[in-house]
Amino acid sequence: MNTAQERMRRWRLVLGGACDSRDCRSFGLSVEDRKRDEALAFLYDRDKKGRRGGYGDSAPSVSRWLGDIRTYFPDSLVQVLQQEALERLQLKSLLLEPELLASIKPDVRLVTQLMALNDVIPEETRATARQVVRTVVDELLQRLEEPLRSAVTGAIDRATRTRRPRYAEIDWNATIRANLQHWQQDYHALVPQKLIGYGRKSRRVQREIVLCVDQSGSMAESIVYSSLYGAVMASLPSLATRIVFFDTAVVDMTEHCTDPVDILFGAQLGGGTDINRAVTYCRELIREPRNTIFVLISDLYEGGVEQELLRQAAEMVESGVTMITLLALSDSGAPSYDRALGAKLAALGVPSFACTPDQFPGLMAAAIRREDVSLWAAKQDIAVIPAAGQPK
Repeated sequence: MNTAQERMRRWRLVLGGACDSRDCRSFGLSVEDRKRDEALAFLYDRDKKGRRGGYGDSAPSVSRWLGDIRTYFPDSLVQVLQQEALERLQLKSLLLEPELLASIKPDVRLVTQLMALNDVIPEETRATARQVVRTVVDELLQRLEEPLRSAVTGAIDRATRTRRPRYAEIDWNATIRANLQHWQQDYHALVPQKLIGYGRKSRRVQREIVLCVDQSGSMAESIVYSSLYGAVMASLPSLATRIVFFDTAVVDMTEHCTDPVDILFGAQLGGGTDINRAVTYCRELIREPRNTIFVLISDLYEGGVEQELLRQAAEMVESGVTMITLLALSDSGAPSYDRALGAKLAALGVPSFACTPDQFPGLMAAAIRREDVSLWAAKQDIAVIPAAGQPK
């Protein structure tokens, strides 16, 4: 590119403005330049278009934007843009004015923005930000905690059988199947010689759970819900739960599992994605493969080595690990994801599908009972990515 073209390119990036593909090429803008231009326009052109910043329905776009700036700009400029966003999205005024905070209802979208801007929230408003997140977390736990506890403990109890059950603990279906040979035709009755019952609650760890969560901007809501569920499962003595966040680096958040708010403020939204590196780390945490449920929560846009990821997934399934990929754990509708990689994982025996927060307890119960998770999803009318080579 000659000097005149480079000067035109720089001025175009400085001045901004809409342009179609042909116009952008005439200014010498590359694909990455256009991404940078779109990221800057999202922040600085909002007022020009008569739109006001806020924490409402634009939150998914904001989360993606926060990921984009970490990809296309150096760290020094990322912090400047984040500080600008704190002002222009009205989050700073929200946190500085208690009366404004009292007038709005905090929700998951607001939490994702506070998570993403955590590094630039002023110290004097950090306590208020945690208060907002705590309010949302407490409301969500009221709705989601008991269904998960009931589903998981019920599945664990049914996975442990006893031959000397109390009457209320008898598993009648299993008992009848085990005693069919004792049918008394003359009396039209079955006389059971042995009783099979649901196991009583045990303090011994029955299953290992590993939640491996993608931190990319598009997964913001999934991080919120996986943090909540991870904290609930970590409180159950029958489960050994680990929660791991990743982008191009891996952060083990297990020590923070006692408090979902600590987990959320430990997240770093945006940046690249190296699923293979995260899976490598998580495999080292697994002690009993046949008793382990590994849940990868990611849109599968892999920036690492895909073939290594597939090799590791195949080895995990072969060793007996129940591996599941959740393309999203949110209520925000159909997610964007890499269908091709999902199909390759499905061919290895790793089902991939999106899941709402209300469906997650049933999913975990099915996995604990060692049911076919793909069949469980089909019964819930959840679309599962077909294996590579199979019809859609």
